[in-house]
Amino acid sequence: MEIEIFNNFEFIKFQHDNARILFSTAKYGLNFNKNTEQGLRSLESVKEYYGLEGIGYLNQIHSDLIFNFDGAIKDGDSIITDKSKIAIGVFTADCVPVILVDTTKGVIAAVHSGWKGTKELVVSKTIENLQLDYGVRAADVRVYIGPHIGVCCYGISQELMDEFTGQEIYRNIRINNDNKLDLEKCILTQLTQKGIKEENINVTNTCTSCNKQYELYSYRFSKNKQGRMFSFVYLT
Repeated sequence: MEIEIFNNFEFIKFQHDNARILFSTAKYGLNFNKNTEQGLRSLESVKEYYGLEGIGYLNQIHSDLIFNFDGAIKDGDSIITDKSKIAIGVFTADCVPVILVDTTKGVIAAVHSGWKGTKELVVSKTIENLQLDYGVRAADVRVYIGPHIGVCCYGISQELMDEFTGQEIYRNIRINNDNKLDLEKCILTQLTQKGIKEENINVTNTCTSCNKQYELYSYRFSKNKQGRMFSFVYLT
């Protein structure tokens, strides 16, 4: 993990073979809310800076809907491609951005996993799609989990907590600290149960709410509720 700077903007960066994985921060007001002119300009800047042919993203609806990128902007929360020089990404401001990479097959995926998507096992289902549509082996998949609200700060209702802890996949796994839900632990469970190797999982260990290292947007706690980070991956 390293920090990459361009135009005074700050990204958390990983690289594996020919795959580049980047998580934006909110430093100097960098905002990727695609519903604003500023957000669209930020996306265009990324496209130009990295020499990309296109950027794929979705109208996120907190679902388990998964799409193979075809150039259209669809309603869903997970996007997959095997095209090079095409970035695919998700927008977050507390929800969990999950990037999946298999450079053996040349396939990448970007997943937006909020509490609804996590509850619907969107990460597990994305892995299934990678296997069925692209012949990916779980053992070849590398995972990158970006900044999101941590168990330190994510309090939810007892009713919702009971729905999570009652799911079969989390039986005998502690995914909460009293009334606080550990979204990352839920996602890690989905990953390992699908055969992803623990040594292939990379996390930024950064809470959007309380971390002091980076400037980040938090929908729950930021004054700017419209701010969004962009987490994306592309193959060179």
